[in-house]
Amino acid sequence: MSGRIFNFYAKYYDLIYRDKNYSKEIKYIDKLLKTYLKKKNLDILEFGSGTGKHGNLLAKLGHKVHGIELSQNMISKSFVKGSFTCQQGDIAKIKLAKSFDVVLSLFHVINYQITDKQLNAVFFNAFKHLNSKGLFILDFWYTPAVNQKKPSIKIKRVSDNKIEIIRIAEPFIYENKNRIDVKYNIFVKNLKNGLIKKYSEVHKLKHFNLPEIKKLSRMNNFELLRAEEFLTGHKLCKSTWGGCVVLRKN
Repeated sequence: MSGRIFNFYAKYYDLIYRDKNYSKEIKYIDKLLKTYLKKKNLDILEFGSGTGKHGNLLAKLGHKVHGIELSQNMISKSFVKGSFTCQQGDIAKIKLAKSFDVVLSLFHVINYQITDKQLNAVFFNAFKHLNSKGLFILDFWYTPAVNQKKPSIKIKRVSDNKIEIIRIAEPFIYENKNRIDVKYNIFVKNLKNGLIKKYSEVHKLKHFNLPEIKKLSRMNNFELLRAEEFLTGHKLCKSTWGGCVVLRKN
């Protein structure tokens, strides 16, 4: 994810996404890992580790996880403990002196790579950091569903005992580019004094059809093992907003 667009967002990130079922997502990922890798305690490199929610849950399952996150503010919010570590870095450029059993990229990190150059660099970097026959697992917005459902303006309201947040997400659609720019206006109200602060960010996102994923995989020496709806395992279709693929290093 872009470090620039998460400058202030990081401060409120976990509150905004507190309803996200990280545990369910990791159970799904762990099932995929057990299906394709027989080794129990895996070395996992996470591309776009955010505040460390996924990484810490994987570490609790016995895996060793190292996260790469572009936003230093997100890193500062990460809870680093035991077998989960993380560092600031660009997933397209980072060079580590070790290889891993798995490269994992969740919560649509790949959608933030909006140019062919960025995409190929990320896939190539995943390949470089994998052991022989290692896995690259990622989720993404699936183009046929995005085109059919058409994203609309959404409002989300969350609060804790200190602040109330209203987030307005306004999409700008570029169909010929498979792109959606989402403008976030976030209003943060201090519940003690009633003061309200406004923040704005624009997140530029690219969505993908399966042929695009297959082409990227072939160009970077990956074999496509599995393509399905994220979490459910259902076949990709026009109602599948979130896709997931399992790739194996050739």
